[in-house]
Amino acid sequence: MVEQKPRGSKGDHRLRLGLAAALVVVVLAVGVYTHLKEGPYGNGKTETAYAPQAGEPNYDDIWLLARMVASEARGEPYEGQVAVAAVIVNRVRNPRFPGTVAGVLFEPWAFEPVLNGTFWSAPVTEEHVRAAEQALNGWDPSYGSLFFWNPGTASSPWIWTRRIIASIGEHVFGL
Repeated sequence: MVEQKPRGSKGDHRLRLGLAAALVVVVLAVGVYTHLKEGPYGNGKTETAYAPQAGEPNYDDIWLLARMVASEARGEPYEGQVAVAAVIVNRVRNPRFPGTVAGVLFEPWAFEPVLNGTFWSAPVTEEHVRAAEQALNGWDPSYGSLFFWNPGTASSPWIWTRRIIASIGEHVFGL
């Protein structure tokens, strides 16, 4: 007869699960701490979400804004591209919206390119990057608008309740 080894008790199993869970928490905590301490590129710099007055651009914000310009305003006049980026900047500054570029862009249901994936696939050009930089540096052809949409494709009845402030290319901008 083959002797079977006794299985671990429920207490042993719970202890192992508890230790595994604790290890996961520690690894995540170290990762978050390292990211916050060293910044997203591990260069020892922590970068603020938005600080154009500091004189040093936040490359993450510029890149995210340029992606939105590429996916939402490609083919539009340059002024319209800056206006699209300016709407995002205006939202960052407005207490009704998240206080970061990423927070505004990835707010649920806020922007169609994020929802349909073109935000990540549209090719970003130098012109898109310049438009993002100019919006971050204060140029606002949208005149403080918090919303933009293409009247030819907008399907939300709600968006038409916004007061239109400016029209540039195929987009209108409003509050």
